[in-house]
Formats: sequence, C-alpha cells, structure tokens
Amino acid sequence: MSEIRKYESLLQKNREILLEKVQEGYEYFKETKTFAFPTWLYGPPKGKLFKLEVEDCPQFGDVAYVEFDSARTAFIAIDMQVDFCGEKGYVDVMGYDLSLTAAPIKPIRNVLDAVRGTDIKVVHTREGHEPDLSDAPFNKVLRSKIIGNGVGIGDIPPNGLGRLLVRGEKNWDIIEQLYPVEGEYIVDKAGKGAYGSSTIHMVLKNLGVTHLVISGITTDVCVHTIMRESNDFGYWCVLLKDCTGATDYGNYQSAIKSIKMQGGVFGWVSDSQRFIDAVKSANLK
Repeated sequence: MSEIRKYESLLQKNREILLEKVQEGYEYFKETKTFAFPTWLYGPPKGKLFKLEVEDCPQFGDVAYVEFDSARTAFIAIDMQVDFCGEKGYVDVMGYDLSLTAAPIKPIRNVLDAVRGTDIKVVHTREGHEPDLSDAPFNKVLRSKIIGNGVGIGDIPPNGLGRLLVRGEKNWDIIEQLYPVEGEYIVDKAGKGAYGSSTIHMVLKNLGVTHLVISGITTDVCVHTIMRESNDFGYWCVLLKDCTGATDYGNYQSAIKSIKMQGGVFGWVSDSQRFIDAVKSANLK
C-alpha cells in the first residue's frame, strides 16, 4: 500500500497552498462577513469590485456579503420563454397558474435595465428541442403528453402558437419584455440543466466569468439544476429570489430555502433591489 500511495507526496504542496488561502478567506470573513473576490485565484480586478448583501448566511437570520468583479460577472436569465410563462405555451397547456411563472418578469426587467450598458455580461438560456426531436428523450416526451392530456412536446396545442418546446417556434422564444439586445448572449439547451446539453460553460469561460447572478424559471427545476451545475464547476452563484418563480409556490419556497442550507450549499440568495443598489453604488455606467 505504501508503494502505491507514494505519488501523493507530489500533491502535498498544492494542498498546503489551497488550505492556506481558505484559512485567509475564513479569517477575512470572520472580520467582515464578506466572501472576498479571490484575486490570488483570478488575478487583479478587470472591472470594479462591488459587494452584494446575501440573506440567511452563514446561519438563518444572519447577513453576509459576496464581492464581485463587475467585468467577471454574468447575469443569467434562464428560460424566460413563452413556453414557460406565456399563454398557449407549454406550462399553460399543462394547466398551471401562469401568474407564478410570470411573476419574475418585472424584477428581471429592472435588473436588465440596471446592468445594460455596464461591463456585466448578460446571458439568456432557452430550453427546446430540434424539430425532429432527436435530442428529446422518449420518457420526457411521453410524460409531457400525459400531463398535457394528449398534447406534449413537439405537438401544436389547439389555437397554439407552434410546436411546444421546439426550437424556432414562436412559443419557444424568449418573451418580448425580456428579449435580448445587441451584445447579449443566448445559449440554447436541450435539458433542464445546461452544462451537459449546451455550450454554456464554454461561453462563460470565454467571457472570463467567475461569478453568476441567476434569475429565471422554474426555480425548482431548470434554475436549481443550472445553479447546482455552476457551483460544481466553481462559479460563485447568487440567486435573486424575486427574479425567479415556479409552477408551485411551495416548491419555490423549498427551493429557495435549500440554497441557504449549510451556509449556502451551492450559492447564496439575495433580491433584485439589493443587486440593483449594489450595481448603482459601483458607478459602472
């Protein structure tokens, strides 16, 4: 056994460096309640540093702060499509209350108005499938047809706008109120997550992004999945709670609470007004 494990001595120095930096970050947090932007890891700021207040961290009732480099930050709007928050779209056909998934529209718009014209990147995602459904798993399509009472992915509902969750259809596209403008990015994905079914990781890495401010629908499905994936890839994630919604309010509340567990098990939670105030205070425009 000792012969097999000799190689580990080569790794000791790297562990020592990492743990030293973790200890420094811990001591700084104890003094300031701030997750500092790690210049040792990413280099000096490319934009301006600003802090965002996050709630219930590290314990419920506590307040902490996450420090961002504006030029390395991306605001992500997940799946704000007609299919998920508009009439005659997929969620509407399934019979859910559209007011719950449409609730984030105005807060997201307010954030877009605040970050457009700054060096914060904006990335939109769209879930949908190829017209031949070659990237749509059989069980996913089957379940959609059952919950839709015979109308599912790839079908056109009565008086519908197009084939549900199919790329290129009017109902698949982003709603008019939040439609991307010149200079923003769109990532198309085939699943609830994005890292296994899209180019999102390459897009974010090519943009030099380290920190994500997350919004969109639905909280407990696509938003949660992408936030978890992003955390596993090392991105620092904050969800703006009023900029997201779910088809069930109880699921929304549970999804928000689960992020806050363990001091932010895969990120943190804030809201649109605190983020807008932080952006304005940094004078990014």
